Amino acid sequence: MSKETQAISNDMGQLAEDAQALMAATADVAGEKVAEARKRLAAALERGKDLCGRAREKVAQGAKAADEAVHEHPYQAIAIGVGAGVLIGFLLARRCCHSRD
Repeated sequence: MSKETQAISNDMGQLAEDAQALMAATADVAGEKVAEARKRLAAALERGKDLCGRAREKVAQGAKAADEAVHEHPYQAIAIGVGAGVLIGFLLARRCCHSRD
């Protein structure tokens, strides 16, 4: 997992923990508006957990499919990697040469 992905995951976890702490802290507070806000927050947390779970499943499926494709067609995968590297190198070289002019 990349550092950015890990940071986002940590932030989402912290947000969920903070929301749950807020819900616990307002459990004894009476009032219709507070109760409604707690219900909306609980629903949003559930949707967030569901969305996160589905996203993880899709990422895992994508990684598995990519792994299988590379194992089934290793030479094509190497050719695509080399081609992408050459293209990126060419574009970066052009950019560096143009910045010197």
